[in-house]
Amino acid sequence: MSKTYPINKSEDDWKTQLSEDEYRVLREKGTEYPHTGKFNLHFENGDYHCKACNAKLFESEHKFESGCGWPSFDEAVEGAIEYIRDTSHGMIRTETVCANCGSHLGHVFNDGPRDTTGQRYCINSVSIDFDASKD
Repeated sequence: MSKTYPINKSEDDWKTQLSEDEYRVLREKGTEYPHTGKFNLHFENGDYHCKACNAKLFESEHKFESGCGWPSFDEAVEGAIEYIRDTSHGMIRTETVCANCGSHLGHVFNDGPRDTTGQRYCINSVSIDFDASKD
């Protein structure tokens, strides 16, 4: 059973739109190597959007350096993320996907900054785009 999202494209359409790496991560639930993503150490002011559908996911004021090797945020835009139980690779984790198109973003963990939400959204750089112009 597959869920229908507001943005619903065929996998052939996604393959046409996305690069090979973007498709592997966003549509096949892959990951990029740690410390390789362009947004890992990126701290400009702006918003982060889904690479597949451009939905706003995160705001720069919620980004922090976690040392994990992937872009980390302590909070997502309300309603922008869907949370899915992930038991792959012998672990129990919470996968994050774009609530607008269902594309895989990464995972969320409860080891983030305790002075904020306590959450760490561990997101693949290839899953997001950055917009320096704030709403």
